[in-house]
Amino acid sequence: MKLLFIINPGSGSHDINLKEVISTYFSDKETAIDLFELPDDCSLDKIKAKIDQSKADRVVAVGGDGTLKLVAECLLHTGTPIGIIPAGSANGMAKELGIPTEIEDALNLLETGKLQKIHVVKLNDEICIHLSDLGFNAYLVKKFDTLPQRGMWGYAKATWHALWNHKRMEVELNINGEIIRSKAAMVAIANATMYGSGLKINPDGKLDDNLFEIILVKDYSYLEILKIWLTRLPFNPKKIEVFQISEVKISSKHQAHFQVDGEYIGKINAVEAKILPEAITVII
Repeated sequence: MKLLFIINPGSGSHDINLKEVISTYFSDKETAIDLFELPDDCSLDKIKAKIDQSKADRVVAVGGDGTLKLVAECLLHTGTPIGIIPAGSANGMAKELGIPTEIEDALNLLETGKLQKIHVVKLNDEICIHLSDLGFNAYLVKKFDTLPQRGMWGYAKATWHALWNHKRMEVELNINGEIIRSKAAMVAIANATMYGSGLKINPDGKLDDNLFEIILVKDYSYLEILKIWLTRLPFNPKKIEVFQISEVKISSKHQAHFQVDGEYIGKINAVEAKILPEAITVII
């Protein structure tokens, strides 16, 4: 077996030499490895070229959800298995799939784990493997990117700032021709169940049911999210409403902050989302 590791050297807050750890782990194994560090001027074309040149049996994303998203975009509908080494700040998708957070345990899984096909969500010209949203959390991600602190302390500071500064949106959802209008603090497009922080925004989500969820958060209802996280009671629909769908168009009266898989995209007025069934194969 040959493994190609796509390594994001800027991921996370640790000082681990990822190339060295990976090379040492496989030094006495028969598995062949190829290591590719993402350069500053990296593009999808460069990653695809490396994948084609390497001819590896499996491609491994070493980083956070953004790194995994890059690899997934290169391998959509190819059937090539994708491994995950969680080395980012939050590692939401790794937690979703039960990937060990210890790097050596995650490396072991690349050879012993099973393969599972999962869907992704296409959002305008982006794909989402984990969670994306408009509004509050996207603003939080934008703020987090400007802070010197990483990890959970950085998230806490960014959250406090966002709670004081972000204003509610006026949104419209078009679901199979039915129009739903509402004020909203946030609209989450959820492929997975929880954020990297462990906060479960979408308790009924599944990665292989060919559906995704829209979570319409009408007000800043962290207590409501905390309630379902701790008690499994349903959301209060006056505060948070969930729609399980395969396609939607979301519009905002004013431009809204938008993030995909932890990467801030910018401000937009509309996003069209649809499911791409069995789009990638992951090692779990």
